[in-house]
Amino acid sequence: MFEGFSPVYVVYAAAALTGIMIAEGLYLLYAGRSDKRTAINRRMKLAENKISQEQVLIQLRKERGIDGGSSIFSLDRFRALRTQSGMTTPLPKFLMVTSGIALALALVGIWKGLPLLFGLILLLVLLPVLPVMVMRFMRKRRHKRFGMQLPEALELITRGLKAGHPVPVAIAMVSREMADPIGTEFGVVADEVTYGSDLVSALNNLFDRVGHEDLPLFVTAVSIQSSSGGNLREILDGLSATIRDRGKLRRKVRAISTEGRMSAYILTAVPVLLFSAIMVLMPQFYQDVWDVPKTWYMLSGSIIWLLLGNAIMFKMSNFRF
Repeated sequence: MFEGFSPVYVVYAAAALTGIMIAEGLYLLYAGRSDKRTAINRRMKLAENKISQEQVLIQLRKERGIDGGSSIFSLDRFRALRTQSGMTTPLPKFLMVTSGIALALALVGIWKGLPLLFGLILLLVLLPVLPVMVMRFMRKRRHKRFGMQLPEALELITRGLKAGHPVPVAIAMVSREMADPIGTEFGVVADEVTYGSDLVSALNNLFDRVGHEDLPLFVTAVSIQSSSGGNLREILDGLSATIRDRGKLRRKVRAISTEGRMSAYILTAVPVLLFSAIMVLMPQFYQDVWDVPKTWYMLSGSIIWLLLGNAIMFKMSNFRF
């Protein structure tokens, strides 16, 4: 039954199993220690470096491009986009990386047969567009996470108010109990109030840093309560419920409009996949017209019309409320 079976294979299997178990044990050991050491958000991680809270606030504002002084890159809308994206990479370094990617894409296009003029046009288009697209993507992802955390943060503030804490202390509780992005952002609010700013100004600064569409409701509620009084706890309870309902409605609308977005995705992917298949299966198919300038004009026109059609379809399936 075991004829031809070598005991060496048993040794190999045992050695492999031992290696897997050792690797898993080391991973679990490191992961357990890492979970205990890791701070819940960026602000608390900086505070672990044994620096003062004022220095933590300065560092956070510097990372986000706030109070960074004058710069050739300090265009207002671009700077606001960078701040709201949550990017902590220095702006010159980020622009160098995106410029390198744009140059690499242009060189690959020229190497694949793209005329030099079109390669230069592609480079000039990608240089400003690529960093803006990356930061817009980061801002959209950050807004999504912030919007999901905001109702929970308001409920945490409400519980703090029920326990008798003042509003700044309740906001500071959010910075200690919740992860990024909302933990660090509310921590900056608490630090600004600690170092002399009034609460309404700190919350307005919060809206400038984040830019989420639900934040003005919270800022307005606190501002009205600060100036004319009122039961802030009941206001925040209602506001939390309103934001949750808005989120549910937003997700419902997104589900209903999925068909339009999927149509745009499919109509975009089909010509790209078809062109790629032709280039892989029959590379000589476009060989006779590849060096003709009119070919590139027609391809450019087709891409422009494709992008225009996609923009119209996404506009029709995107509801703002």
